[in-house]
Amino acid sequence: MNKASRSVTVVIPARYGSSRFPGKPLVELNGKPMIQHVYERAVACRTVSSVLVATDDERIKQAVDRFGGRAVVVTGEYRTGTDRVAAVARMFAGEYFLDLQGDEIPLNPELLTDLIEPFLESGASMGTLKRVMDPTEDLLNSAVVKVVTDARGDALYFSRAPIPFVRDDPERQVIGGLHYIHLGLYIYTKETLFRLAALPTSRLEDAEKLEQLRALDHGIRIRVWETKHASMRSIDRKMSRRGRATAALRRN
Repeated sequence: MNKASRSVTVVIPARYGSSRFPGKPLVELNGKPMIQHVYERAVACRTVSSVLVATDDERIKQAVDRFGGRAVVVTGEYRTGTDRVAAVARMFAGEYFLDLQGDEIPLNPELLTDLIEPFLESGASMGTLKRVMDPTEDLLNSAVVKVVTDARGDALYFSRAPIPFVRDDPERQVIGGLHYIHLGLYIYTKETLFRLAALPTSRLEDAEKLEQLRALDHGIRIRVWETKHASMRSIDRKMSRRGRATAALRRN
């Protein structure tokens, strides 16, 4: 693993008890548990200093141990992955922490570089990524989070709804340079991460079930950079003929 000039720790929150898909981080994809795919992409990123999995379950920790990864069990009640990452940041040294969800598999490690490098150069306190939306059906899909930004590149809003709403387009077609998918990874300074975790859940966050809205609701700016790289994300649980859980994937 290459060392960045400044310490960037990737934390992968991996919860076992998902209501929609219990044990999702352990589901097998091409002969490996999902969490291993995420971990290996993060480790391969040239701008990352260290990678660890933050889990609430010994089964996930044991799976990470088996493939030679690094994991820590973080117990307690945490609202979101951000809050779990903050708990890990209190346990380890580091200047910057990147939250990579345990079911967000970067297709290319450079996806992380597209966030880390401009963030370190910008002086921002929190950052994330967007990608041009394609195809049009993603605009109306509530599982696909959208983002709009201001002229500076700071997020104005994130939503599961089709934003921006183009009044004169009754067909609701994707418009290049206007409609963007939000990719669910974040980088923070340690100070901002701790501040965010200490804030109460906001009404917007609770309504949309999007943790990043807590930051916007409390005046924390989120700088958004564009990437051309995509990720694969599990969205559903299926059972094979042998009764084993598998994941249906979509491209982010």
